[in-house]
Amino acid sequence: MKFLLRFLRYGYCIYALVLFIVFMLLVIPIVLAASFFGKVRGGNVIYRLCSIWADLWFFLIGIRHRNLYESPHDKNKQYIFIANHISYLDAAVIVKTVRQNVRILGKAEMSAIPLFGFIYRNAIVTVDRSSAFGRAKSVRILKSVIRKGISIFIFPEGTFNETHQPVKELFDGAFRIAIETQTPIKPVLFLDAYNRMHYQSVFSLNPGRLRCVFLQEIPVNGLTVKDVELLKQKVGNVMEEKLRAYKADWIHS
Repeated sequence: MKFLLRFLRYGYCIYALVLFIVFMLLVIPIVLAASFFGKVRGGNVIYRLCSIWADLWFFLIGIRHRNLYESPHDKNKQYIFIANHISYLDAAVIVKTVRQNVRILGKAEMSAIPLFGFIYRNAIVTVDRSSAFGRAKSVRILKSVIRKGISIFIFPEGTFNETHQPVKELFDGAFRIAIETQTPIKPVLFLDAYNRMHYQSVFSLNPGRLRCVFLQEIPVNGLTVKDVELLKQKVGNVMEEKLRAYKADWIHS
């Protein structure tokens, strides 16, 4: 019985991977065409294309996505979105969840993946975390994105949370950018990404529900860079409280 279940799981994962690659090959020509329209217009088209890709892929692999809103969400308003980082699935979850113009901060290493890296570079802002120059450059780009009226999306934990706590220690970057650009923070909880694909293996992918919760926005009006730590603690506490309230499965006492 165990052998059969393992066989079915690996078969499902291979099926999902093949679909992912097929859709990637289909969108590459459109991404190439859109890239000639510049970082703003072209980038917005590529992001919408990735959202359609996620819609089709999730549907065909049996993942039922649902957004929950704890307060009204204005898609025409600019935010710095932040979320907990718990799964290899998180990148796909973003484009499925956030349906407005946004740029995601992602690891530069992913750009090296053949074919996918081309889409990745044109859809997000990359950061080389091993380099102070690389980190500073990504911050400058993110600020320029905000000046163009586009939201940004950052995982303030940096890497996967393997602590079995609601969130691990947060980095300052997202909160400093929020204060320096006076852009409100919109926390989003990825409740079920851990269950759909565990961070320990891509072969843990499985069908089921995928809930994402938009929390109330956190304004930064009047805050200065001296308040970065205070803002970070406030946001971290809100996310932790809500993840416990929703009984996120990775939390162990």
